[in-house]
Amino acid sequence: MIPFNVPPKTGNELNYIEQAIKSDKLCGDGQFSKKCEAWIEKSFNTAKALLTPSCTAALELAAILIDIKEGDEVIMPSYTFVSTANAFVLRGAKVIFIDVRPDTMNIDESLIEAAITSKTRAIVPVHYAGVACEMDTILAIAEKHELWVIEDAAQGVMSTYKGRALGAIGHIGCYSFHETKNYSSGGEGGAILINDPKLVARAEIIREKGTNRSQFLHGIVDKYTWQDIGSSFLPSELQAAYLYAQLESADAINDFRLSLWNNYYTEFSKILQPEQLPHIPNDLKHNAHMFYIKLASSEERAKFISIMKTHNIVTPFHYIPLHSSPAGEQFGKFSGNDLHTSVESAKLVRLPLYYGMNDDKQLEVVQAVRTFFLEE
Repeated sequence: MIPFNVPPKTGNELNYIEQAIKSDKLCGDGQFSKKCEAWIEKSFNTAKALLTPSCTAALELAAILIDIKEGDEVIMPSYTFVSTANAFVLRGAKVIFIDVRPDTMNIDESLIEAAITSKTRAIVPVHYAGVACEMDTILAIAEKHELWVIEDAAQGVMSTYKGRALGAIGHIGCYSFHETKNYSSGGEGGAILINDPKLVARAEIIREKGTNRSQFLHGIVDKYTWQDIGSSFLPSELQAAYLYAQLESADAINDFRLSLWNNYYTEFSKILQPEQLPHIPNDLKHNAHMFYIKLASSEERAKFISIMKTHNIVTPFHYIPLHSSPAGEQFGKFSGNDLHTSVESAKLVRLPLYYGMNDDKQLEVVQAVRTFFLEE
Protein backbone atom coordinates (compact mmCIF):
# COMPACT_ATOMS: atom_id res chain seq x y z
CA MET A 1 0.00 0.00 0.00
CA ILE A 2 1.24 3.47 -0.88
CA PRO A 3 -0.34 5.78 1.71
CA PHE A 4 -1.40 9.34 1.07
CA ASN A 5 0.72 10.59 3.96
CA VAL A 6 3.38 9.39 6.40
CA PRO A 7 4.26 11.71 9.32
CA PRO A 8 7.82 12.98 8.87
CA LYS A 9 10.63 11.66 11.05
CA THR A 10 14.13 13.13 11.07
CA GLY A 11 15.92 10.98 13.65
CA ASN A 12 16.20 13.28 16.68
CA GLU A 13 12.59 13.09 17.88
CA LEU A 14 13.09 10.40 20.53
CA ASN A 15 16.31 11.98 21.75
CA TYR A 16 14.66 15.36 22.27
CA ILE A 17 11.57 13.82 23.86
CA GLU A 18 13.83 12.01 26.32
CA GLN A 19 15.57 15.30 27.11
CA ALA A 20 12.20 16.93 27.72
CA ILE A 21 11.14 14.14 30.08
CA LYS A 22 14.39 14.41 32.05
CA SER A 23 13.91 18.17 32.37
CA ASP A 24 10.81 17.57 34.53
CA LYS A 25 9.09 20.37 32.60
CA LEU A 26 6.31 18.80 30.57
CA CYS A 27 3.38 21.20 30.64
CA GLY A 28 4.67 23.62 28.03
CA ASP A 29 6.88 26.70 27.69
CA GLY A 30 9.99 24.66 28.47
CA GLN A 31 13.29 24.67 26.61
CA PHE A 32 11.95 23.06 23.44
CA SER A 33 8.91 25.36 23.25
CA LYS A 34 11.26 28.32 23.50
CA LYS A 35 13.57 26.87 20.84
CA CYS A 36 10.68 26.29 18.43
CA GLU A 37 9.25 29.75 18.97
CA ALA A 38 12.64 31.40 18.53
CA TRP A 39 13.19 29.42 15.33
CA ILE A 40 9.84 30.55 13.91
CA GLU A 41 10.41 34.19 14.89
CA LYS A 42 13.87 34.28 13.31
CA SER A 43 12.99 32.26 10.21
CA PHE A 44 9.74 34.04 9.37
CA ASN A 45 10.32 37.53 10.81
CA THR A 46 7.32 37.71 13.12
CA ALA A 47 7.10 39.77 16.29
CA LYS A 48 6.07 36.81 18.44
CA ALA A 49 5.42 33.12 17.86
CA LEU A 50 3.55 31.05 20.43
CA LEU A 51 3.10 27.31 20.15
CA THR A 52 -0.45 26.01 20.54
CA PRO A 53 -1.95 22.51 20.83
CA SER A 54 -3.27 22.77 17.25
CA CYS A 55 -3.99 25.22 14.45
CA THR A 56 -7.60 25.06 15.62
CA ALA A 57 -6.47 26.43 18.98
CA ALA A 58 -4.40 29.12 17.24
CA LEU A 59 -7.44 30.27 15.25
CA GLU A 60 -9.62 30.29 18.36
CA LEU A 61 -6.98 32.34 20.20
CA ALA A 62 -6.90 34.77 17.27
CA ALA A 63 -10.68 35.19 17.35
CA ILE A 64 -10.54 36.06 21.05
CA LEU A 65 -7.56 38.36 20.54
CA ILE A 66 -9.35 40.56 18.00
CA ASP A 67 -12.50 40.62 20.16
CA ILE A 68 -14.90 38.88 17.80
CA LYS A 69 -18.40 39.22 19.26
CA GLU A 70 -21.99 38.20 18.65
CA GLY A 71 -23.25 39.65 15.38
CA ASP A 72 -19.84 40.28 13.80
CA GLU A 73 -19.11 39.01 10.30
CA VAL A 74 -15.92 37.33 9.14
CA ILE A 75 -15.06 36.74 5.48
CA MET A 76 -13.36 33.53 4.34
CA PRO A 77 -13.48 30.93 1.55
CA SER A 78 -15.97 28.10 1.81
CA TYR A 79 -13.31 25.69 0.59
CA THR A 80 -11.45 25.18 3.87
CA PHE A 81 -11.38 23.04 6.98
CA VAL A 82 -14.13 23.47 9.58
CA SER A 83 -11.73 24.98 12.14
CA THR A 84 -11.36 28.13 10.04
CA ALA A 85 -15.05 28.86 10.53
CA ASN A 86 -15.57 27.31 13.96
CA ALA A 87 -13.07 29.63 15.62
CA PHE A 88 -15.21 32.66 14.81
CA VAL A 89 -18.62 31.02 15.10
CA LEU A 90 -17.71 30.06 18.67
CA ARG A 91 -17.44 33.80 19.44
CA GLY A 92 -20.87 34.47 17.90
CA ALA A 93 -19.79 35.65 14.46
CA LYS A 94 -21.51 34.95 11.18
CA VAL A 95 -19.26 33.53 8.48
CA ILE A 96 -19.46 35.10 5.02
CA PHE A 97 -18.22 32.64 2.43
CA ILE A 98 -16.53 33.83 -0.77
CA ASP A 99 -15.98 31.93 -4.00
CA VAL A 100 -12.50 30.61 -4.82
CA ARG A 101 -10.24 31.17 -7.77
CA PRO A 102 -10.21 28.02 -9.91
CA ASP A 103 -6.47 28.29 -10.56
CA THR A 104 -5.28 28.18 -6.92
CA MET A 105 -8.42 27.21 -4.97
CA ASN A 106 -7.73 30.27 -2.81
CA ILE A 107 -10.24 32.99 -1.93
CA ASP A 108 -11.02 35.20 -4.93
CA GLU A 109 -9.66 38.54 -3.75
CA SER A 110 -11.71 40.42 -6.37
CA LEU A 111 -14.94 39.38 -4.62
CA ILE A 112 -14.05 40.35 -1.06
CA GLU A 113 -14.94 44.03 -1.07
CA ALA A 114 -18.48 43.39 -2.31
CA ALA A 115 -19.07 41.15 0.74
CA ILE A 116 -18.05 43.78 3.31
CA THR A 117 -20.78 45.30 5.46
CA SER A 118 -20.85 47.47 8.56
CA LYS A 119 -20.64 44.24 10.59
CA THR A 120 -17.48 42.90 8.95
CA ARG A 121 -14.54 42.61 11.34
CA ALA A 122 -11.99 40.37 9.65
CA ILE A 123 -10.81 38.66 6.48
CA VAL A 124 -9.40 35.14 6.81
CA PRO A 125 -7.40 34.12 3.73
CA VAL A 126 -6.61 30.40 3.60
CA HIS A 127 -3.40 29.53 1.76
CA TYR A 128 -4.53 26.31 0.11
CA ALA A 129 -1.87 23.69 -0.60
CA GLY A 130 0.78 26.09 0.68
CA VAL A 131 0.19 28.50 -2.23
CA ALA A 132 -0.27 32.10 -1.14
CA CYS A 133 -3.45 34.10 -1.57
CA GLU A 134 -3.13 37.49 -3.28
CA MET A 135 -2.09 39.23 -0.06
CA ASP A 136 -1.32 42.73 -1.39
CA THR A 137 -4.90 43.12 -2.57
CA ILE A 138 -6.33 41.62 0.61
CA LEU A 139 -4.21 43.86 2.85
CA ALA A 140 -5.20 46.94 0.86
CA ILE A 141 -8.90 46.09 1.22
CA ALA A 142 -8.44 45.45 4.94
CA GLU A 143 -6.65 48.76 5.47
CA LYS A 144 -9.30 50.67 3.53
CA HIS A 145 -12.12 49.20 5.64
CA GLU A 146 -10.16 48.92 8.93
CA LEU A 147 -10.42 45.13 9.11
CA TRP A 148 -8.24 42.48 10.68
CA VAL A 149 -6.42 39.97 8.48
CA ILE A 150 -6.00 36.53 10.07
CA GLU A 151 -3.99 34.18 7.86
CA ASP A 152 -4.97 30.54 8.00
CA ALA A 153 -1.52 29.29 7.01
CA ALA A 154 -2.10 25.78 8.32
CA GLN A 155 -0.63 24.39 5.10
CA GLY A 156 1.81 27.23 4.47
CA VAL A 157 4.86 26.72 6.68
CA MET A 158 7.98 27.58 4.59
CA SER A 159 5.95 29.12 1.73
CA THR A 160 6.37 32.77 0.80
CA TYR A 161 4.51 35.60 -0.93
CA LYS A 162 6.84 38.10 -2.61
CA GLY A 163 9.59 37.11 -0.19
CA ARG A 164 7.44 37.22 2.96
CA ALA A 165 6.60 34.11 4.93
CA LEU A 166 2.98 33.02 4.88
CA GLY A 167 1.52 33.57 8.34
CA ALA A 168 3.75 36.59 8.90
CA ILE A 169 1.97 38.97 6.51
CA GLY A 170 -1.43 39.71 8.08
CA HIS A 171 -2.02 40.91 11.63
CA ILE A 172 -2.03 37.30 12.87
CA GLY A 173 -1.04 33.99 11.30
CA CYS A 174 -1.93 30.43 12.29
CA TYR A 175 0.14 27.31 11.57
CA SER A 176 -0.62 23.61 11.83
CA PHE A 177 1.83 20.91 12.88
CA HIS A 178 -0.70 18.11 12.52
CA GLU A 179 0.73 14.78 11.42
CA THR A 180 -0.55 15.38 7.87
CA LYS A 181 1.44 18.61 7.51
CA ASN A 182 5.00 19.08 6.27
CA TYR A 183 6.26 19.44 9.84
CA SER A 184 4.63 17.64 12.74
CA SER A 185 4.73 17.87 16.51
CA GLY A 186 3.85 14.23 16.92
CA GLY A 187 0.15 14.25 16.08
CA GLU A 188 -1.62 17.54 16.70
CA GLY A 189 0.15 20.86 17.08
CA GLY A 190 0.17 24.46 15.93
CA ALA A 191 1.42 27.99 16.42
CA ILE A 192 0.08 31.52 16.36
CA LEU A 193 2.21 34.27 14.85
CA ILE A 194 1.56 37.72 16.27
CA ASN A 195 2.74 40.16 13.63
CA ASP A 196 1.39 43.31 15.28
CA PRO A 197 3.59 43.97 18.36
CA LYS A 198 0.69 45.73 20.11
CA LEU A 199 -1.12 42.37 20.35
CA VAL A 200 1.71 40.37 21.93
CA ALA A 201 1.08 41.05 25.62
CA ARG A 202 -2.64 40.23 25.41
CA ALA A 203 -1.99 37.15 23.29
CA GLU A 204 0.25 35.77 26.03
CA ILE A 205 -2.45 36.43 28.63
CA ILE A 206 -5.23 34.78 26.62
CA ARG A 207 -2.98 31.78 25.93
CA GLU A 208 -2.32 31.39 29.67
CA LYS A 209 -5.98 30.98 30.64
CA GLY A 210 -6.43 34.73 30.92
CA THR A 211 -3.67 35.22 33.48
CA ASN A 212 -0.44 37.23 33.37
CA ARG A 213 1.59 34.12 34.21
CA SER A 214 4.00 34.85 31.36
CA GLN A 215 4.88 38.20 32.92
CA PHE A 216 5.34 36.44 36.27
CA LEU A 217 7.74 33.89 34.75
CA HIS A 218 9.74 36.73 33.19
CA GLY A 219 9.96 38.53 36.55
CA ILE A 220 7.84 41.47 35.42
CA VAL A 221 5.25 40.95 38.20
CA ASP A 222 5.69 39.26 41.59
CA LYS A 223 2.47 37.24 41.32
CA TYR A 224 0.07 36.40 38.56
CA THR A 225 -3.69 36.93 38.53
CA TRP A 226 -6.72 36.62 36.29
CA GLN A 227 -6.53 39.49 33.79
CA ASP A 228 -8.75 38.66 30.80
CA ILE A 229 -10.76 35.92 29.16
CA GLY A 230 -8.64 33.07 27.90
CA SER A 231 -8.17 29.34 27.77
CA SER A 232 -5.48 26.66 27.95
CA PHE A 233 -3.60 27.12 24.70
CA LEU A 234 -0.24 25.60 25.71
CA PRO A 235 0.97 22.39 24.09
CA SER A 236 2.90 19.71 25.93
CA GLU A 237 6.66 20.07 26.03
CA LEU A 238 6.81 16.59 24.47
CA GLN A 239 5.06 18.00 21.40
CA ALA A 240 7.56 20.84 21.24
CA ALA A 241 10.49 18.43 21.53
CA TYR A 242 9.19 16.37 18.60
CA LEU A 243 8.57 19.53 16.56
CA TYR A 244 12.03 20.97 17.18
CA ALA A 245 13.60 17.92 15.54
CA GLN A 246 11.47 18.70 12.48
CA LEU A 247 12.30 22.40 12.39
CA GLU A 248 16.02 21.69 12.57
CA SER A 249 15.59 19.76 9.31
CA ALA A 250 13.05 22.13 7.76
CA ASP A 251 15.13 22.92 4.67
CA ALA A 252 15.89 19.27 3.98
CA ILE A 253 12.23 18.30 4.33
CA ASN A 254 11.16 21.20 2.13
CA ASP A 255 13.68 20.36 -0.60
CA PHE A 256 12.69 16.67 -0.57
CA ARG A 257 8.99 17.45 -0.92
CA LEU A 258 9.62 19.99 -3.68
CA SER A 259 11.58 17.36 -5.60
CA LEU A 260 8.60 14.98 -5.42
CA TRP A 261 6.18 17.77 -6.39
CA ASN A 262 8.32 18.79 -9.36
CA ASN A 263 8.56 15.17 -10.52
CA TYR A 264 4.79 14.88 -10.50
CA TYR A 265 4.34 18.15 -12.33
CA THR A 266 6.87 17.26 -15.01
CA GLU A 267 5.28 13.89 -15.66
CA PHE A 268 1.64 14.93 -15.60
CA SER A 269 2.08 18.13 -17.61
CA LYS A 270 2.82 15.78 -20.54
CA ILE A 271 -0.67 14.26 -20.43
CA LEU A 272 -2.93 16.76 -18.63
CA GLN A 273 -4.10 20.27 -19.36
CA PRO A 274 -2.70 23.16 -17.26
CA GLU A 275 -6.09 23.72 -15.58
CA GLN A 276 -5.98 20.14 -14.27
CA LEU A 277 -2.72 20.78 -12.39
CA PRO A 278 -1.74 23.05 -9.48
CA HIS A 279 -0.96 26.62 -10.46
CA ILE A 280 1.81 28.62 -8.77
CA PRO A 281 1.49 32.36 -9.49
CA ASN A 282 4.58 34.49 -10.09
CA ASP A 283 6.51 35.86 -7.09
CA LEU A 284 5.40 32.95 -4.90
CA LYS A 285 7.36 30.06 -3.44
CA HIS A 286 5.33 27.10 -2.26
CA ASN A 287 6.27 24.31 0.14
CA ALA A 288 5.00 21.30 -1.83
CA HIS A 289 2.41 20.65 0.83
CA MET A 290 0.15 18.94 -1.66
CA PHE A 291 0.00 17.75 -5.24
CA TYR A 292 -3.49 17.49 -6.64
CA ILE A 293 -5.04 16.90 -10.02
CA LYS A 294 -8.51 17.73 -11.25
CA LEU A 295 -10.71 15.23 -13.04
CA ALA A 296 -13.51 16.10 -15.45
CA SER A 297 -16.27 15.53 -12.88
CA SER A 298 -17.05 14.06 -9.48
CA GLU A 299 -18.03 10.81 -11.23
CA GLU A 300 -14.68 10.54 -12.97
CA ARG A 301 -12.96 11.34 -9.68
CA ALA A 302 -14.78 8.50 -7.95
CA LYS A 303 -13.70 6.17 -10.74
CA PHE A 304 -10.10 7.40 -10.43
CA ILE A 305 -10.00 6.84 -6.66
CA SER A 306 -11.49 3.35 -7.10
CA ILE A 307 -8.94 2.36 -9.74
CA MET A 308 -6.05 3.75 -7.68
CA LYS A 309 -7.21 1.51 -4.82
CA THR A 310 -6.77 -1.52 -7.10
CA HIS A 311 -3.14 -0.42 -7.42
CA ASN A 312 -2.91 -0.08 -3.59
CA ILE A 313 -2.53 3.70 -3.90
CA VAL A 314 -4.45 6.01 -1.55
CA THR A 315 -5.72 9.16 -3.33
CA PRO A 316 -8.25 11.05 -1.18
CA PHE A 317 -10.33 14.01 -2.23
CA HIS A 318 -10.47 17.02 0.09
CA TYR A 319 -12.97 19.43 1.69
CA ILE A 320 -16.69 19.45 1.16
CA PRO A 321 -17.44 23.19 0.81
CA LEU A 322 -18.56 24.52 4.18
CA HIS A 323 -21.46 26.55 2.84
CA SER A 324 -23.17 23.34 1.67
CA SER A 325 -22.92 21.67 5.10
CA PRO A 326 -25.64 21.80 7.79
CA ALA A 327 -23.52 23.96 10.09
CA GLY A 328 -22.44 26.17 7.22
CA GLU A 329 -26.05 26.86 6.33
CA GLN A 330 -26.81 27.64 9.98
CA PHE A 331 -23.83 29.84 10.84
CA GLY A 332 -22.90 31.40 7.52
CA LYS A 333 -23.98 32.54 4.11
CA PHE A 334 -22.42 32.58 0.67
CA SER A 335 -21.78 36.03 -0.77
CA GLY A 336 -22.31 36.29 -4.50
CA ASN A 337 -22.44 33.26 -6.79
CA ASP A 338 -20.84 29.89 -6.23
CA LEU A 339 -19.25 29.66 -9.67
CA HIS A 340 -16.16 27.65 -8.80
CA THR A 341 -16.12 26.40 -5.19
CA SER A 342 -18.51 23.47 -5.59
CA VAL A 343 -17.58 22.59 -9.17
CA GLU A 344 -13.80 22.65 -8.69
CA SER A 345 -13.78 20.96 -5.29
CA ALA A 346 -15.81 18.06 -6.70
CA LYS A 347 -13.08 17.36 -9.25
CA LEU A 348 -9.98 17.60 -7.04
CA VAL A 349 -8.05 14.56 -5.82
CA ARG A 350 -4.74 14.43 -3.93
CA LEU A 351 -1.76 12.20 -4.65
CA PRO A 352 0.64 10.59 -2.14
CA LEU A 353 3.45 12.97 -1.20
CA TYR A 354 5.49 12.69 1.98
CA TYR A 355 9.00 13.04 3.35
CA GLY A 356 10.83 9.76 2.82
CA MET A 357 8.72 8.61 -0.13
CA ASN A 358 11.16 6.72 -2.33
CA ASP A 359 11.56 6.88 -6.10
CA ASP A 360 10.01 3.47 -6.69
CA LYS A 361 6.81 4.40 -4.87
CA GLN A 362 6.48 7.67 -6.74
CA LEU A 363 7.08 5.89 -10.01
CA GLU A 364 4.26 3.46 -9.17
CA VAL A 365 1.92 6.40 -8.63
CA VAL A 366 3.01 8.10 -11.84
CA GLN A 367 2.52 4.96 -13.89
CA ALA A 368 -0.90 4.23 -12.42
CA VAL A 369 -2.09 7.79 -13.05
CA ARG A 370 -0.71 7.81 -16.58
CA THR A 371 -2.43 4.50 -17.34
CA PHE A 372 -5.76 5.86 -16.09
CA PHE A 373 -5.68 8.93 -18.31
CA LEU A 374 -4.20 7.28 -21.39
CA GLU A 375 -6.86 4.58 -21.28
CA GLU A 376 -9.73 7.02 -20.78
